[in-house]
Amino acid sequence: MIDFGFDKIALIGAVALVVIGPEKLPRVARTVGHLIGKAQRYVADVKAEVNRSIELEELKKMKTQFEDAARNVEQTVSSEIHQTTADLDKSWQEATGTLPPDSGQHESWMPVPQYRHPKKNWRLKRGAMPQWYKQRNGIRAKAQSGAARVARFRPPRASA
Repeated sequence: MIDFGFDKIALIGAVALVVIGPEKLPRVARTVGHLIGKAQRYVADVKAEVNRSIELEELKKMKTQFEDAARNVEQTVSSEIHQTTADLDKSWQEATGTLPPDSGQHESWMPVPQYRHPKKNWRLKRGAMPQWYKQRNGIRAKAQSGAARVARFRPPRASA
């Protein structure tokens, strides 16, 4: 901005004292100070807004660059997966002999049997002691509350 030294400020103050007068000078100085403060705040707000818009543009550029890079990586990975899957299928067919008879193999072509799940319920808790043994020896197989156990083993009432 404008460079004001002490001598220039003293000269402006002397001229203002002569032109405005000693009675109105404090009020005018206060008004000028408020206006200069408002101008400085306005300039600071404009600078901040410009900086924010520049940062926003930079972030948008970075976002598009990252999106392009992610898209390229995704395309590369998917193409590699497809190529690897095709190579593995081809190798598996060659190794297991599951190629069709017209592919030049001998006539004893047999398909490889498919895997079958054993159909066990793995979530079911199985105890080591068989159920028939528990029933024969009176071992509790089910949890029972204390009140239910007392009611079960209470002797019958004698009716009078």
